[in-house]
Amino acid sequence: MKSIKLVVLLVVAIALFADVFGKMKEPETEQEKFDNFIAQYRKFYTPAEYVERFEIFKRNLQIAAANDAKSPRASFGITKFMDLSAEEFAEKYLLKNFTKGAFAEKAKQWIAPKNVGGYPSSYDWSSRGALTPVYNQGQCGSCWAFSTTENIESMWFLAGHALTQLSMQQIVDCDPYDSGCNGGNPPTAYQYVMGAGGLEPYADYPYVGVQTRCSFDSARVAASISSWEWVTRDDDEAAMQSFVYTTGPPSICVDAQLWQTYTGGVITSSSGCGNSLDHCVQLTGWQVMSGMNVWNVRNSWGADWGYSGYIYLEMGYDVCGIGQECTSSII
Repeated sequence: MKSIKLVVLLVVAIALFADVFGKMKEPETEQEKFDNFIAQYRKFYTPAEYVERFEIFKRNLQIAAANDAKSPRASFGITKFMDLSAEEFAEKYLLKNFTKGAFAEKAKQWIAPKNVGGYPSSYDWSSRGALTPVYNQGQCGSCWAFSTTENIESMWFLAGHALTQLSMQQIVDCDPYDSGCNGGNPPTAYQYVMGAGGLEPYADYPYVGVQTRCSFDSARVAASISSWEWVTRDDDEAAMQSFVYTTGPPSICVDAQLWQTYTGGVITSSSGCGNSLDHCVQLTGWQVMSGMNVWNVRNSWGADWGYSGYIYLEMGYDVCGIGQECTSSII
């Protein structure tokens, strides 16, 4: 009996010590956070760069804290982009030349939503074998080419073919309508793919993160499309849900400036995400999180960002402009 009491007393003492020690421990300083950031993401700076990047890092900590305070369902904090100013982040990762309204004559040609009657609480194409792994566009404003390619990969698979990783580098290099790493738009990218006769496999024409000389070989085409259509008009998220459920995962374009410091959770209508489209991604499905219906969105910033490369946006409120440009290829 005495031994049992001694064990209980020992456990209580350890718990009290841990609690006191935790309260005595100094919170991590900005300097420590920055040094940990450097180690985690293997950053290398000159002494002058260190000073400059540390100042930017501190400002981004303040921005992340402000974003966090107005976002009850999302969290914002340290990401791999914390040493970039907002201007640098936009220059390197967002669209500098977003040709919104391209091929506007097709605006009346859209995929009418099908009458489904009801939806499951969760549905995502990642569990149905229709998605390739999350990509990383690097410091090149080529998200529009990734979004286009990802949609074609999925639709090609859903048309009865093997899931094949396709070449977004071909689009970056060869698309005459768009601007490579300086931006573009899925509608014009679809037009290029149609005219070229298709896309080569990723393995034959891999992504390098810069625009290079076009070296497309039509003899190596692995997938082709016959046309493309708008999935929505007038920010119609109901049409988006119908398409995702009945047809496949479309391309979407969004306002991603807020995403620089996103670390998890659901970006809601109260988070302050804008609707000036500057980034294109893939809509893969939806689910219920904390009692809220949310969109599952696949990004192209690598699996070390967000939720293994994904972000979640509240459904029904055009959060981040998610309903403004939703398109899909047709095989």
